[in-house]
Amino acid sequence: MILHHFFRKSPSSRLVIVLFILVLLGVATYIQMGQATSLIVRENTVEGNVDGNKAERNQVKNNKADTKSDAIPYQDLRDFARVMERVRNNYVHEISDYELIQNAIKGMLSELDPHSGYLTGAANKNLAVHTKGEFGGLGIQVTMEEGLVKVISPIDDTPAAKAGIQPQDMIVKLDDQPVMGLTLEEAVDIMRGRIGAPINLTIVRKNSRPFVVRIVRDRIEIKSARSVDLGDGYLYLRISMFSEITEKQMHAEIRKALRSKDGIRGLILDLRNNPGGLLQSAIAVTDTFLDQGLIVYSSGRIPSSKSRTLAKPGDMINGVPIVVLVNGGSASGSEIVAGALQDHKRAIIMGTKTFGKGSVQTVYPMGKDSAIKLTTALYYTPGGRSI
Repeated sequence: MILHHFFRKSPSSRLVIVLFILVLLGVATYIQMGQATSLIVRENTVEGNVDGNKAERNQVKNNKADTKSDAIPYQDLRDFARVMERVRNNYVHEISDYELIQNAIKGMLSELDPHSGYLTGAANKNLAVHTKGEFGGLGIQVTMEEGLVKVISPIDDTPAAKAGIQPQDMIVKLDDQPVMGLTLEEAVDIMRGRIGAPINLTIVRKNSRPFVVRIVRDRIEIKSARSVDLGDGYLYLRISMFSEITEKQMHAEIRKALRSKDGIRGLILDLRNNPGGLLQSAIAVTDTFLDQGLIVYSSGRIPSSKSRTLAKPGDMINGVPIVVLVNGGSASGSEIVAGALQDHKRAIIMGTKTFGKGSVQTVYPMGKDSAIKLTTALYYTPGGRSI
């Protein structure tokens, strides 16, 4: 009798009921899954608290936001069902319910901020590839801004760096594919490809007309840390990206300098055009030069988003003066390092304004081949500044 009553309802009403059931199943699934897996790459942004304005706009009722309510938004689900039904029946091409729902999920997450997203297939599998210190591609760290791909920074000695790609460049086309309308993961997937295969990037640069740069994909093998002895005990240390090998390489360079005739009397730490990478690697670099105190902390709405990381005893260079170089391509982990050393008065920071990337993304598995990447917290320097 219940099923008979259900099937007599309009398609729109049936869809609302189905969505309601999906909501309940989603809650049950979440409870069974337990805690989400941590994102291997702790990406960052200062887009602001993602729980703010855009979340409010999604739950408007009588022109007032009710973001704290746990009630299921029945009216919004009805509106969604009506839109979905109209698109399914009237769109110029036939499109399946699966495609419509998948696109709705992508849109929901992409509207939050440039770093939240829906990961499916190759995008989900490639999530942690660039943290290992070796991968194929162009060698650029990118984000999304106003529907276009924005370059955070090219990585040293990679095809992108050699081709002259600069921080703040906007990529508007990949070969013949316009970037507008793609998710960040989809754009990155296009830029990755067979080693030796070329790709044409159409670039918009400040005070310049759009131009095309042809780059040949290559295996990206990162020399994360390298140094130059400037003489008289002064060491130049360049860190191009924070990966699993950064701490080991940096410590080897410092030990070599300490064993030299002049030792180390001063250190120049170059983080210019360093787009970030692994959070733990950036923390390890910072800890190398601190003897105690807070390095970084994060804060968000969920309990697991709140964390504090303290330095372990032991400054590897025993208080030797440090100058840290930064610019607009210094992001994420670079800003954590520079901010902590500055707040502890352990280093002088020189250069231009950094990129501004300071939030935590957490990955929640949603199924066999899909996951959502969601901004769950913001990073702060020891002095309480949002990165």
